Amino acid sequence: MSNATPSPSERDTRLYVEDMLEFCEAVLDYTRGFDLDALAADRMRLDATLRKMSLIGEAATRVPPEVRALAPDVPWRKIVGTRNRLLHAYLGIDMATVWSIVSSDLPALRQSLTELLKRI
Repeated sequence: MSNATPSPSERDTRLYVEDMLEFCEAVLDYTRGFDLDALAADRMRLDATLRKMSLIGEAATRVPPEVRALAPDVPWRKIVGTRNRLLHAYLGIDMATVWSIVSSDLPALRQSLTELLKRI
């Protein structure tokens, strides 16, 4: 019996969607009660927020097309694109865009992922 972590291809797709939801909840928890300026000023909180946002995108890359099709309201490509931007353009991260994602997009994503989990 191995304790090794399963490879992405062996891991149940549902777990990636659950991960996305968990990371989304973490970002919303981290930023609750904050506004853009307060988040930008709290370096550790900002770093944790950006990390979880990038993990949402990483998990999204593992969700196969047939499951993505069950949630057409989820902007899968934008989520993955945001992950790429956060990981590769750290000096060019626009805080207004980050705040827009946190305050507007993530609550809707949380709802969509919750609904998707009911379908898979």
